[in-house]
Amino acid sequence: MPVSAVEQDDHLLVTAVEGSDAWRRTAYGYINDDAHELLEHWDRAHAVEVAFSAGFDSQFDQAGMMIRIDEERWIKAGVEFADGELQLGAVVTNGYSDWSTGAVPDWAGKEITIRASRMADAVAIRARAGDGPWRLVRLAPFDPDAEAKAGPFCCAPSRAGLTVSFSAWQLTEPDQDLH
Repeated sequence: MPVSAVEQDDHLLVTAVEGSDAWRRTAYGYINDDAHELLEHWDRAHAVEVAFSAGFDSQFDQAGMMIRIDEERWIKAGVEFADGELQLGAVVTNGYSDWSTGAVPDWAGKEITIRASRMADAVAIRARAGDGPWRLVRLAPFDPDAEAKAGPFCCAPSRAGLTVSFSAWQLTEPDQDLH
């Protein structure tokens, strides 16, 4: 449960609990599964988009989209403040979590949108800042028969006071191609 979640001017403002996170085992040896998620059934005929902004400035502040099959199989994609700058990335978890990132310091202070589309046995995750071009973040394996839920998430593993402003959460037309 987040510290607070309030609607204000067509935005959902979510303040994360200090120490909240989503991670399973790899490298760190622990399991955390208390990220703040607002998930609904994901109709596989549509893409899911989540748009948000926040003052990311503390180690591991993060927000974006969570896609969840169950407690051992999930994907979180979005931005995370790590090692002094904003990173765009994804964590794909199938019993164990992995983490891929790339620095996007020019995205700081902008509204960020994450989009996920199911494609055969995979999920294509794209992102953009403002009205900039979509970038492929990750093509991840995904059980084509699995029922999944998706929606916004945020967490603050190392501090109190992270508030994320979610401005959109919608089903859209899915991506047709990877390229």
